Amino acid sequence: MAKPRKSLTAVERRAEELDTIAAVLPVERRDELAELLTDQDVETLRHLVNQGMGDNTLRALTSDLAYLEAWGLAATGQSLPWPAPEALLLKFVAHHLWDPDRRATDPNHGMPADVDESLRSQGFLKSVGPHAPATVRRRLANWSTLTKWRGLDGAFASPALKSAIRLAVRAAPRQRLRKSAKAVTGDVLAKLLATCATDSLRDLRDRAILMVAFASGGRRRSEIAGLRREQLTVEPPIEIPDGPPLPSLAIHLGRTKTTSGEQDDVVYLTGRPVEALNAWMTTAKIESGSVFRAIGRWGTVSRRAIDPQSVNAILKQRAEMAGLDAGEFSAHGLRSGFLTEAAIRNIPLLEAMEQSRHRSVQQASNYYNNATRPSGRAARML
Repeated sequence: MAKPRKSLTAVERRAEELDTIAAVLPVERRDELAELLTDQDVETLRHLVNQGMGDNTLRALTSDLAYLEAWGLAATGQSLPWPAPEALLLKFVAHHLWDPDRRATDPNHGMPADVDESLRSQGFLKSVGPHAPATVRRRLANWSTLTKWRGLDGAFASPALKSAIRLAVRAAPRQRLRKSAKAVTGDVLAKLLATCATDSLRDLRDRAILMVAFASGGRRRSEIAGLRREQLTVEPPIEIPDGPPLPSLAIHLGRTKTTSGEQDDVVYLTGRPVEALNAWMTTAKIESGSVFRAIGRWGTVSRRAIDPQSVNAILKQRAEMAGLDAGEFSAHGLRSGFLTEAAIRNIPLLEAMEQSRHRSVQQASNYYNNATRPSGRAARML
């Protein structure tokens, strides 16, 4: 006789429900999230998955929702109310945007010590000091989005909240830092590739990752980690004078950070990056599924794709092997490096943007301006 199924607690039930969406929304801290999130939170996430929201957007929403719930419990002793009253939103701003100088003389200014300790013990807080204004604005925006998805209105557009953010940012200005302190330009990339000189699986894979990420326009680490064999199509070889034709591939990007996936954004690889990619796929016997995969300690190629953070780790490891300061580089340096190198080589901005798929001319032109200003005519007027 079958044993009756043990009734699940609310936390166990939420953990199982989170498992059902893990294929679309990878959840590394499932048990912790099951304790933090409410039934309504999990149902909202399930609804967003069914609506076809992008994976990266869902991860960001889940991460911010978990932080907000953890902060709400620490600051008020209760789960977040929906919709959040204006007073709670103002408290959130006061706890995260504060003046370090004033904090030195007034310990009650900013985030209370017990709230800070609670968030830090759960791994939600790591750095010391006020949050970056962009982080606070993003979390408020995601809070607002989740509120609307519940069919509710919030006070996120209230003049008091906007004024509080503006005054807090003015009182505690922070220098905006680049995602990667240094761009991975052509000379840096050459040093990284020099560390991938053998025919070992790791060298073949890492060489292909670095070359494809850079040459395809500085693809984001999530796009590289999520690249699948089905996204690649062979293009006719590119004829060049006084040399053999160059192999060519097209990468169909699908849904990205700035597209809905309805349009077929395509970028192209030509020459050495194609050869590096083909060498990896041939040696690793990758005929379908994820292109870039984990490699086991005994040299076995997993069927599992690498995670986006692994792209960052690989770049830093190769930087260290090349004798560079790994702390100065991150995966985003491949993206900024592509545009910076294009500017150095006098490639027109719009042509480079066709490959990088930047939507903002203003954002992309910043790399061009930074690369050309030191040697430009405006700097040599005297």
